[in-house]
Amino acid sequence: MLNFQTEQLRTFQTVLELGTFDAAARALHISASAVSQRIKAMEQAAGQVLLQRTTPIQATAPGEVVHKLARQLRQLEADAAAELGVAGTAPVPIPVAVNADSLATWFVDALAAVPAGSGLTFEVLREDEHHSAGLLRSGEVMAAVTAAPDAVQGCSVAPLGSLCYRAVASSAFMRRWFPGGFSAGRFADAPTLQFDRSDTLQSNFLAAVTGGSPAGPQHFIPDTVQFAAAVRAGLGWGLMPEAHCAQGLRDASLVELVPGRVTGVPLYWQRWKIQSAALDLLTTAVRTTAAAALS
Repeated sequence: MLNFQTEQLRTFQTVLELGTFDAAARALHISASAVSQRIKAMEQAAGQVLLQRTTPIQATAPGEVVHKLARQLRQLEADAAAELGVAGTAPVPIPVAVNADSLATWFVDALAAVPAGSGLTFEVLREDEHHSAGLLRSGEVMAAVTAAPDAVQGCSVAPLGSLCYRAVASSAFMRRWFPGGFSAGRFADAPTLQFDRSDTLQSNFLAAVTGGSPAGPQHFIPDTVQFAAAVRAGLGWGLMPEAHCAQGLRDASLVELVPGRVTGVPLYWQRWKIQSAALDLLTTAVRTTAAAALS
């Protein structure tokens, strides 16, 4: 049975946060040699290399398991300190992975719904909903908004609802590319906006409507606000959250490519399965806000 000491796990976490043994030594007020000895003792106990001695230092696959354990210990200690009212205890930010469109539409409201007196702080990592589960597996985050309905090992999962999108373009774009009205034959050749190279929303929509894939120019705009601005500027067509395109559809500055067709992306909340008052508060706020904001 593994029996890592608390000081070893704190050292391991600090090394990964700061990237070098020397930086961790300064932060922990010990020598770099002591840091190295603690890590070597952990690796001997595990029988495996836990850290890649690169710049910055990174966890190996077994090291990611230990990293998750170190984060869990730190969060449990923070919860205990809060419950005991220990003065001078700095809050530990809760790392959370959130997709860009949720962050731009409803997730900040969820953070604001956490009781102000809780003292919680958050570190939000922007990650595509189809890839955020990987950050849970590696221990980089404690919770995530994800498209994965199956719980990551060591996590619980709950449905949040669907974030709804409409395929839209500017009225000028439609006049140029579809002067006679929408045509599936011209659709594949029209310029397309993609969020980034992992984005599949537009490709999936095109495949569903025409059975094809984008063949025309593609622009990559990795920011939700600027993506919407690019659509309005006529740079290409793209799927926008309903909250971001509703006004444009009302004033006719935006036009739906396929009127009435809504694309829903089901979202789920996954969090570490540990008894943490902080994670409980965050989970309640996220699920309550999502219930009001998502379909």
